[in-house]
Amino acid sequence: MMDDLLALAQKQYVSPYGIASFYAVLGDAPHALDWLERAYAERDGTLILIKVHPRLDGLRGEPRFRDLLARMNLDA
Repeated sequence: MMDDLLALAQKQYVSPYGIASFYAVLGDAPHALDWLERAYAERDGTLILIKVHPRLDGLRGEPRFRDLLARMNLDA
């Protein structure tokens, strides 16, 4: 399924946040965080869910995730 999603992203816009959330559900924190960084760089509007979306629960203890929250002023 991820291969299909990544192939689709080569042809049309797919939210980097959406891809990150799929990687997070699969337990692939490094790829999920890479895609969250991309979402941040692209100002993906879906990032408004980053602090509360349950798909990202497995990332909450990651230093890169906490750093991203701090850069977004969501660390409080």
